[in-house]
Amino acid sequence: MTHEHLAALIAAGEATKNSDGFMVLPEARSLTLYVGAGNSTLTIPRVNALRHDGALLQARTAKGELFILALEDAYAGSLDAPANVTKKAGFL
Repeated sequence: MTHEHLAALIAAGEATKNSDGFMVLPEARSLTLYVGAGNSTLTIPRVNALRHDGALLQARTAKGELFILALEDAYAGSLDAPANVTKKAGFL
């Protein structure tokens, strides 16, 4: 992942910087990071805060887990729909 790619994810999620230096998504939003190194992949769901520190990316999840990974190993991210979006039953 490039710095521009990460910046685009943060901007699209409307994240704001907190006092700890993390870019925090609004309460109803989260994102999923996709990471790969060698033949292994890792999906990190429900990320609600990110901090970019040089070549490292720190991702904090809604459960309070902290993942520290190389920015170059992250290859994609997706923003989840806000939690307050409700779907109507049936066809529209």
